[in-house]
Amino acid sequence: MALIGSTDGKGGVRVMRIKKGGLLREMREIEVTAMLIGGFDAAHTQQGNAPVVPTDTVEQVINIVAQENRGLDSEDFCQAVAARFLEYYPQVETVTVQGLDTEWTRMSIKGGPHPRSFVLDCNGQPFAGVFATRAETNVVSGICGLTFAKSKESGWDRYHEADDPSITETGERMCVSAMEASWLWGGAPVDYSAANTKILATMLEVFATTCSDNVRDKLYRMGTAALAAVPEIAEASLTCSDRHQSPIDLRSFGLASEGAMLLPTDEPHGHIECTVGRD
Repeated sequence: MALIGSTDGKGGVRVMRIKKGGLLREMREIEVTAMLIGGFDAAHTQQGNAPVVPTDTVEQVINIVAQENRGLDSEDFCQAVAARFLEYYPQVETVTVQGLDTEWTRMSIKGGPHPRSFVLDCNGQPFAGVFATRAETNVVSGICGLTFAKSKESGWDRYHEADDPSITETGERMCVSAMEASWLWGGAPVDYSAANTKILATMLEVFATTCSDNVRDKLYRMGTAALAAVPEIAEASLTCSDRHQSPIDLRSFGLASEGAMLLPTDEPHGHIECTVGRD
């Protein structure tokens, strides 16, 4: 039987590139698939692995190009990845690179763009709920699936010592969370829509503008600020699922990421809840 064609590479290579420039930072998250066609037939037909570019190497090449090109638009970045394979591997004849962007929008705080805080573009779904009996009616409003991020001024230290050497203290890390929040109305506001907008804006401003040692502290501050901003709500409940960002270690290639190259992961995730009410 004849081998008609073959291609291999790596898919689902996710990388978060952070371009630092003074106070202003840029976040670029992309999921890359790179597929190679070339002189690899012997691996299929003769068990000859010598010409094969390992799929793990394909992933590392993508990460290296990302580290060296943190500010490139996706089109230019994908071209840089393809060029690297063609330059370094003479057996590669054709490279197909696809990049799927995850768009992050800079938060607007007090009428201006915040330098290091972002929300996931086109995310978050507002909701309303009612629980009613003949004796009373409880109304809640809220939002689910709202993902936001802060590229600095978040820490995690001074916690209970566990038998886990993989956990290290840090006073500075990236924080990305998907939040579900709801607030119970103690009385009807003049305008539900305007009040909900104010609550959400208040919580995001607290997240963006305050330094914190942990997500729990952020949630409590956000809930407290919401109650202070809108007196008609009786309590606020906030749930955050961490979207972990693991540093990509390229030291074996002579490259230091300096916290600017991260691997975004959705699962498993930390899950933290709190409810804040009036005294």
